[in-house]
Amino acid sequence: MSVNHGIKGLILAPVPKQLTYTGGTFFPPKPLMDALAHYESMHGPVPGVDIIVGRDVSVTIDEPKARREGYELEIAAGGVTVRAHAQPGAFYALMTLRQILRQAVTGHPESGDSPGVPCLRIVDWPDFENRGIMLDISRDRVPTMETIYRLIDLWAELKINHVELYTEHTFAYLRHPTVWQSASPFTADEIRSLDRYCRSRHIELVPNQNSFGHMERWLAHPEYAEMAECPDGWIARDGLHRRPPFTLSPVVPATIPFLGGLYDELLPNFSSNQVNVGCDETFDLGQGRSAELCRANGVGRVYLDFLKKVHGMIRERKRTMLYWGDIIMDHPELVAEVPEDAIALTWGYEADHPFAAQCCAFSAAGVKYYVCPGTSAWNSLGGRWENARKNIESAAENGLANGAIGMLTTEWGDNGHFQQYPVALPGFVYGAALSWSAAESRGLSVSQVLSLHLFQDPTGHLADALLALGSATDSLGVRLHNSTIAAIMLIDQDYPYYRTRYPEFAEADFGSCRTSIGNALQLALRAEPAADDGQLAVSEVAFTARLMLHACNLAEARLAGGPRETAELPVATRQQLAGELSPLIEEYRQLWNARSRAGGLSDSAGRLERLLATYRG
Repeated sequence: MSVNHGIKGLILAPVPKQLTYTGGTFFPPKPLMDALAHYESMHGPVPGVDIIVGRDVSVTIDEPKARREGYELEIAAGGVTVRAHAQPGAFYALMTLRQILRQAVTGHPESGDSPGVPCLRIVDWPDFENRGIMLDISRDRVPTMETIYRLIDLWAELKINHVELYTEHTFAYLRHPTVWQSASPFTADEIRSLDRYCRSRHIELVPNQNSFGHMERWLAHPEYAEMAECPDGWIARDGLHRRPPFTLSPVVPATIPFLGGLYDELLPNFSSNQVNVGCDETFDLGQGRSAELCRANGVGRVYLDFLKKVHGMIRERKRTMLYWGDIIMDHPELVAEVPEDAIALTWGYEADHPFAAQCCAFSAAGVKYYVCPGTSAWNSLGGRWENARKNIESAAENGLANGAIGMLTTEWGDNGHFQQYPVALPGFVYGAALSWSAAESRGLSVSQVLSLHLFQDPTGHLADALLALGSATDSLGVRLHNSTIAAIMLIDQDYPYYRTRYPEFAEADFGSCRTSIGNALQLALRAEPAADDGQLAVSEVAFTARLMLHACNLAEARLAGGPRETAELPVATRQQLAGELSPLIEEYRQLWNARSRAGGLSDSAGRLERLLATYRG
């Protein structure tokens, strides 16, 4: 695919509500193009306006109205006019102008070097008032400051106004160094710097600290185990005994003061008046210390009572509580009792997730809520693009139809965060686009957006390769929840989630899958990205393809003729697999260090190294 630079084929993300071409061409001066190309350095009431306003651009902000983030952008032969109802709207107009200027297609007839853009008029405003992205920084990747700044710049251009960094143990709490000492956490100073950076781009950086389930990084340490629901481990839904402890116990008196201490240290670093307390997936609640109380009152009631205590602490600190809505949704009779000022986050990451039913339930109960789809990148290696597309479309459609006040696209890192940086980008682009203009952006060519605005790759090969990897395992014919067979095979000995389904893959055509991956690899290597991280992105996509090829080889060896353990494979097969994996682990470490902090690498790479040890016997 070559990127379409035709004057009537502007590629904009999100797609504006109304765009009319009015005829003619505007030839912007180079200072204007440079200012918008490097808006990271913009400052002032509306970032960049003080730099670019002049004879070529006028910006007017009138009285605030209902569509405070809306704007009008008019490009005429004589210059650019922006009208907005508030500062965010003016900023979003400039971000749209930035994307337009990237697509200049003609040279000025006199100067010969000044590119031109079509004259047009855009009237635009968002569908969702709150348009967010959540990035997992706890399993196991913690991005460098350079990486997170790059992402913030991308999200700002996509008109995102709400960002969360999903945190379990990766904030440097002064009183709890045992938990984060090997994790390279965000410090208070870094968060305050990031908060300022986000504010200058009209993004609210919302604090996030899980506060009930998913506390295993804390409870694994003896000094915190006294607060665990099941200090000796718990029984998962698959019937297996799991360690370490997972959930805080609601009956331990120390739990509430402990959480209060975390909030008192974390929240002052954020200007946001919101906080996401998590409280999802409390799998082991009722299995341990709260068993008697749960038998008497019901697990749902015990959960809700604890959630209300957390809410009380958040309210005392003059913040609004956001929480994952999965547990309350499992107990619909209790939905109406959730504190009315709390905001539920109804999430699900499969194409057929029942957003319609969940949105209707929250709406009928008068609960304020966001819809939360995902990038489908985690547990996949190369992504699950078709699933992500449908999941995001369903969330946007049902959220808008049932009064959701926001949409939060999530990027998780379950089981080692093996997916490389570019794998989440299609989901980021599509989730942001549909949260702004769901109808207009539906079916957006994400490949063209990536090629033009992110990779700056005129060949289009890198984006096409990335999306091809996101579809390569579809041909195997068996769908796994939140996973692909390629990713699961690499961590099977640590996380035997899907072993009961392995017989279904006995007839899978891994040869065809490998061909698709190989073609994508060759496509990526022919890309010509001009972005400053373009060659790094090529390396990341190429590595992803090679790791997927290895995973397919392992899967075929283990599943052909009936499932076998890796250790049971013939010696020659294991030697061949070891020869493939060993250099991939080294490359994995190098790529990790390009965008992520050192903490977490040993945990993540350790999963691959344990597999390598099995190959070597």
